[in-house]
Amino acid sequence: MAAALMTGASSAALLAQDMTDKRISVAITETIAGYNPYGDAVVLVGSIWCQVYGCLMRYDFDTGRPIPYLAESVEPETDLTWIVKLRPDWTRHNGEPVLAEDVVHSIDRVKNDPASAQGFIVQPIQSIEVVDDLTLRITTDEPIATLRDNLTLIHITSKKQFDELGEQSYREPVGAGPYRLADLSIGSHMVLERIDDHPMISPTNPKQIVFRIMAEPEARVTALANGEVQIAQGIPPQLVDRVEQLPNAYAAFANSVEMMFLAMNPSTAPWDVPEARQAVAHAINREAIVRVLLGGRATLLDGPVGPGQFGYDAAFRTPYDYDPVKARALLESKGLLGVEVEFFTPVGRYTLDRQIAEAMVPMLEEAGFKVQLQTPEWASLWSNVQAGGVPFYYMGRGQMLDPSRALRQYFETDGSPRLDYSNPELDALLRAERGEFDTEKRYDLMRQAIAEVTQDAPAAFLWLHQMAWGVADGVDYTPRQADRVDGWDIHIR
Repeated sequence: MAAALMTGASSAALLAQDMTDKRISVAITETIAGYNPYGDAVVLVGSIWCQVYGCLMRYDFDTGRPIPYLAESVEPETDLTWIVKLRPDWTRHNGEPVLAEDVVHSIDRVKNDPASAQGFIVQPIQSIEVVDDLTLRITTDEPIATLRDNLTLIHITSKKQFDELGEQSYREPVGAGPYRLADLSIGSHMVLERIDDHPMISPTNPKQIVFRIMAEPEARVTALANGEVQIAQGIPPQLVDRVEQLPNAYAAFANSVEMMFLAMNPSTAPWDVPEARQAVAHAINREAIVRVLLGGRATLLDGPVGPGQFGYDAAFRTPYDYDPVKARALLESKGLLGVEVEFFTPVGRYTLDRQIAEAMVPMLEEAGFKVQLQTPEWASLWSNVQAGGVPFYYMGRGQMLDPSRALRQYFETDGSPRLDYSNPELDALLRAERGEFDTEKRYDLMRQAIAEVTQDAPAAFLWLHQMAWGVADGVDYTPRQADRVDGWDIHIR
């Protein structure tokens, strides 16, 4: 059984530790929903749970593709079936094997757990069959060339433990990843401890990682300067110079693959009118925002993807250049001048999110909208977005090295409640691209899908941030494009 979770006193002591004996703290901007690994759709938190439980696959940033993790291999058998073989030599933290029945159980929890926020991951899976203790057959409802990518996100929990303890098992997880859960305090922190003999662990990886929630950028930089944390996520442009001048830390950069966008739900007025959505896309002076607020540290998007992402076409240009006169004319043509809209933004979740949204308000009003800016707490906003209750919002969608799953989730009919959008032509293109196993043909289909969704404008695509991280001297850590912090990527000198 996993080690008991720590008391409040011992937890406080942990948070005060530095790199002594390879213990580090990481300041993150994310919230942690709770103990249920299926109840959180945030990329970074999902990556933490993958370090505890293990996932079938993981993304290899050096090769740019998913590679086996708990699986030994994942190979297509036919257009609709895949064979998954589990590693025979890896065990859970209590010495028990990871079995095929655990994978079936985990996929069932993703689908049917009332708290699951990850159902979209297993949408294509029609059935899963145990062939033997270490072999499974996955059947999909349509050809799905991206199944390996989906399997990087499924945490493999123990069926035996769940049968014995139910959801209490999440509080004492017996995982198969290179770290075990030592402590979790919702809204505060999460502590992982290294499994020394795990095949993925090296002696230079941290023995203990404390993920500390710090929404305010100033707090993250101050904690880095004081030695309270050794890695700080999301350093905004105006604080990068301060980090670079610290005697005990440095700034490291990664080009994000998190699409920043303005979502407009076409099932709500005025976003059911294409011209209103097009007016938003023309209204935003993206170049000025990137130059003035982001210090040039962002790449403008002509669609949902940028350089280095699957489906990117360097020759493609968005039809929505900055043109407030055209934006106003579009609204006027539909009798929508002065239409009132509520505009929702997170605060402290993304780089300068509130400041960016505040800069957008006069741009939208110049175009003819009457805007009321809403700044709810991130946890509340995120919950409402997932439930489909936010008509117009500024947001990011991470983990888009391959955008197939994200485009399905946001823009395919019934993909998720987040954006109630339907376009039969786009649906057909997205079905075709994810069912095409020939990479060149799939790339061409993806380009067509990107052009279609950009033109119809259920979202105005903005930019990819160049993400700055603060890293303490003595720590070797290269930030990843997909906003992950994996213990096996961190080395302490």
